[in-house]
Amino acid sequence: MGKYTKDDILAKAGDLANMIAETEEVDFFKRAEAQINENQKVREMIASIKSLQKQAVNFQNYGKEKAYTQVQAKLDALEQELDELPIVQEFKQSQIDVNDLLQMVASQVSNTVTDLIIESTDGNLLSGETGSKVRAGGKSC
Repeated sequence: MGKYTKDDILAKAGDLANMIAETEEVDFFKRAEAQINENQKVREMIASIKSLQKQAVNFQNYGKEKAYTQVQAKLDALEQELDELPIVQEFKQSQIDVNDLLQMVASQVSNTVTDLIIESTDGNLLSGETGSKVRAGGKSC
């Protein structure tokens, strides 16, 4: 029988989440998001984008192809202009950095659990086979 319950593990995951929330990456993300929310130009551009998106949907629904194409072109240009703002690029980079950190943690947990299972069954770490597979002469898929 195992030593830990799912609840034990979820409590530790909560501790880990609290640690992640206190990292430089998350701190930078929060600052970048606040700067975006406080930036008048960005807010106006986002409002314009939302308005153009509604227009595009209406034109598409009513089959007004030419008007739809024109609005879509304006929308693409405005979205590109927004994406090129340094403040937006910083925010997007901060999202990537936080996501990378979360992916690293998930991979580390997954890889470590796999290795521990292999080791505890006297398996082969190099081939990634558990002990029962090694003893049965099986090959990994």
